[in-house]
Amino acid sequence: MAESSETLEIKESLISKEQESNPIASEVSEKEDEFDPKTMRKTKPGIKRLTLIVAVLFSFIAGLPFLLKSVEIYRSPLPFKEIDTLTKSFESNTLNIPCRFQVVYLGFSHKESEDHQSYVEKLGFMISDQMRKLSGNDTVCGGCGSNYTVSVTMESGADCVRNSNSGTDCLWQCGVVDSTKLKDVDEVLDELLESVLHGDDGCSDIGGKVYTVVVINRGEETRTVVGKHRHAWIAGKVMETDAVPMVANVFVKFFMNGGKDEGLVQGEFMPVGADGKVVLSFSLLNADPQDWIYDWDFKKLGETFLAPVVEALEAVANISVESQILYHTPKSSFSFWDKKLSSFVFSTKDLPFFVNSNEWHLDTSLAAGGRSKILHFVVYIPSAGECPLVLQLPNKKLSMTNGFISPMWGGVIVWNPSNCLRDSNRRHPVIHTLSPQDLQKVFEVFIGQLRQLFGLNSDNHLAAPSEISNFLTSERGFAEWELDVLSRHYTCSNLISCVTTLGSLSKLVQSLPRMIIKDEIGKQVKVSLEAARLAQFNASLGVYDSSTVSSRQARALAEDAFFHPSIMSISYYSFEHCFAIYTPFFLPVSLHILFAAIKEVKRYRQERTKYFAWKAKIKLKS
Repeated sequence: MAESSETLEIKESLISKEQESNPIASEVSEKEDEFDPKTMRKTKPGIKRLTLIVAVLFSFIAGLPFLLKSVEIYRSPLPFKEIDTLTKSFESNTLNIPCRFQVVYLGFSHKESEDHQSYVEKLGFMISDQMRKLSGNDTVCGGCGSNYTVSVTMESGADCVRNSNSGTDCLWQCGVVDSTKLKDVDEVLDELLESVLHGDDGCSDIGGKVYTVVVINRGEETRTVVGKHRHAWIAGKVMETDAVPMVANVFVKFFMNGGKDEGLVQGEFMPVGADGKVVLSFSLLNADPQDWIYDWDFKKLGETFLAPVVEALEAVANISVESQILYHTPKSSFSFWDKKLSSFVFSTKDLPFFVNSNEWHLDTSLAAGGRSKILHFVVYIPSAGECPLVLQLPNKKLSMTNGFISPMWGGVIVWNPSNCLRDSNRRHPVIHTLSPQDLQKVFEVFIGQLRQLFGLNSDNHLAAPSEISNFLTSERGFAEWELDVLSRHYTCSNLISCVTTLGSLSKLVQSLPRMIIKDEIGKQVKVSLEAARLAQFNASLGVYDSSTVSSRQARALAEDAFFHPSIMSISYYSFEHCFAIYTPFFLPVSLHILFAAIKEVKRYRQERTKYFAWKAKIKLKS
């Protein structure tokens, strides 16, 4: 033990002598004793790993816009503010189209002491007041409401006085007609009044159409006749003030409401398609061709009876006509034999089951798959086993037309052959052709049914009140004042439908931010708005035909935009769906790269701190 201790002492003494003889080695030894590898490092940390990780992270971040662009949904900008403004304007104000009414008194004499001008003004106020009482608070869309004027003209010999509301257009031409020489023939008088009121060039529509009632003082029974144009007349021994309620009744009930006390049918129930088109489909049904077969010359028939009707309704709808003949088409309902009537009878209770949808293949039109409205008009020829077939009304009387209508569908007429006995000696049935006289009767009924489907009376003569003596019917099936009523109501209906559709589209697009909106849809919406504004402007001026055409275009374009195929495309998906698709792929990779980048940045900062700590310590020692 003594030797080992002596050996250690000798070594220490040798080391100390060596350090004293070598000062550099002693200094390095002192520095090594002061260096801490946990908090210091002698070399500058490298950036290769950091650069690599940051480059990978940056590539992911730079690729994110391209990813979002690849899943971007194209949306054409829509005029949401304009749609909201138009919607609010219709919600706040009912569209009342201006009307102008004119009363002409002929053959009335007054005392010289009376002030003719003030008397005419008084008559105008009385008629306006009576019209307000009859119409009430008329807020029907498309009606005249209170947006009308009443002008009064009183002509007596050379004296012609007008009230202050007369205006300047379509006025009665004083001195042209001699009331004492007017003929009693209604048709002649109707055309005479038309020539006097409108002339060859017509008159301006600005401010609304002018509807006239002429009161003729004659020494005979009082008659009230409504013409086929835009005027009526009251002829007879009647006082000016006594004619006031009669005039107001004609104005309100006929020229404003279309001949119905409750007004015209609401526009949304008018049988016109969303695209403004109507297809009149005429079908001749032979229930059992083994008994007999009937044919018709429809082309000639259409040129004679239907062409004027189509032309008259041109402003309201774009109408096309087609026809077909079907065989083996029995009805679905039952009929019973009535000995007193010597006929087979079906009642109004059987009408819902009369049309046999299984056997009557009526929807063969090319427009059946579109948005055009198809109105079916069926001539049903019963078999020999149920001939003659008649319709019995609830009051036990037989129908005069032997037909009925189905709202929004069309009408049916049961036509019985003149001889209901089948010729059993013939192996094959004889082919008959409906005579022109029979076809005329049939199509007169069809026109009446078409009038009912549009909300008018089938025949004003049958529905006329007792105070109306006569109605003049037009060869076009619709009087001009009836067409005006249809135009006003249909204009308002189209505009409401357009505004509702555009409003629904606006809400739908704003609620689904990833819905595809193509430029075609945006263009349709903008043009629809322009057409709606134009229709609203023309309606406010009283230009009926132009406003109807523009409103029809506005509605059709709004429907086209709302039902565009691209809106409900299968490529549509929500943002949540997109997130769920791409997250399983990108999230794990992205998180690993992000965490690696964070870790590498922290490591680099720590190593750089160690290096700076060592440099600082060396600097202090020196």
